Amino acid sequence: MKKYFYISVSTDPIKEFQSIEDYAQEMQGQADFLHCDIMDGKFVESKTYDYTLVENINKHSLIMLDVHLMIQEPLKYIENYVNAGANIITFHYEAFEDKNKIIEAVKKVKDGGALVGLAIKPETPISDIKVFIHDFDVILVMSVEPGASGQKFMPMALEKVATLDRLRKDNDYKYKIEVDGGIVPENARLLCEKGADMLVSGSFVYKAKDRFEAIDQLRG
Repeated sequence: MKKYFYISVSTDPIKEFQSIEDYAQEMQGQADFLHCDIMDGKFVESKTYDYTLVENINKHSLIMLDVHLMIQEPLKYIENYVNAGANIITFHYEAFEDKNKIIEAVKKVKDGGALVGLAIKPETPISDIKVFIHDFDVILVMSVEPGASGQKFMPMALEKVATLDRLRKDNDYKYKIEVDGGIVPENARLLCEKGADMLVSGSFVYKAKDRFEAIDQLRG
C-alpha cells in the first residue's frame, strides 16, 4: 500500500491577513494542514502575525492548524496558541537558552490538548536533540534557513530525515518527521523515501496556477 504523505501549506508567502484567511478556506479539504509561520522579528529577522490571526483562521475555516513558532522564549506564548486553536505547536530547539525548559514547554502544549513539535535549523545536528525526541509528536527538519520563503532546498536535510527515521525504528518512537523549505515534487519523493511523513509547501503551492494539482504533485 502506498504511504500517505501529509501536506502542510505555509502562510509564509502571503502578506495580507485577509488573504491568509481566504487561503485557509481554499485549502480545507485539499491540504492536510495550514502551516502557520509565526515570526517575531527577533529569533528571525522577519515579523509576521501572532495568535490573534490564528484564532481568526480557526473560527472561519476547518483546516487543521500546524503552528510553527519561530520566536524567542516560546514558553511564554504557548498558552495563547493553544487557546487560539492550534492542532500542532512546534517550537525551535535553538530558541531555548536553558534547554531544560524544553520539557516544560512540551508539558504545556500537551496539557493544552495539542500535539507538540520540535524544529531544528539546518546547522543543528540530530545529536543535539536525541535526548528530547522521544517526548515529541513531530520533529521538524528545516531544509532552508528559517525566516523567508522561496529559498532553495538544502540536500543535507535528506540525511537528517534518514537519521530520524532510523532512531524512530530502532527505539519504537512515534513521532512524525516533517520537512520545511524549498519543497518541490523532485525532493519530496526523495524525502519520503528517507522516511518523511509531512511536507511543508510555501511558494510551490501558493504560486501555482492550479494549487490543487500542485498538492497532488507533492504527494506523488
